[in-house]
Amino acid sequence: MSAPNTAFKNLEKERSNLIKALQQVQGIEGYISDMAVHSISDYFSIPPVEVEGVLSFYAQFKRIKPGKNIITVCDGTACHIKGSSLVANWISDFLGIKDKETDKKGLFSLETVACLGCCSLAPVIGINGKIFGNLDRRKLLKVLKQYKQMG
Repeated sequence: MSAPNTAFKNLEKERSNLIKALQQVQGIEGYISDMAVHSISDYFSIPPVEVEGVLSFYAQFKRIKPGKNIITVCDGTACHIKGSSLVANWISDFLGIKDKETDKKGLFSLETVACLGCCSLAPVIGINGKIFGNLDRRKLLKVLKQYKQMG
């Protein structure tokens, strides 16, 4: 395991900069590792449990290293009505992961989001920012198999 990113060390050692430090590390690493928690804790002279408290309070922070392909399932009103929960279940079944998890190979992460802003295409998912809409099981599995083959 490599050392955590220390980009935050340009910040003043004030607790008010804790969120900025976490954002900087996540912006570079894609998540907040246990090592980063301890490094940030040491830098700001606060207990690791306080850093963990901030991480668990704000949904923007990820504690698990994201996969190569990040799948976002829209659960906005239009998508919800058109079956986004089924879409999420199909993805979970196909990849063997649940919401906020990454598969063992590190290829896929799954995340449910409030809205992707593509209501007319409901139900919708995004993979690495690319939108796939009007999904049914057949279309979804075709897309997932393509990404799986690409590795």
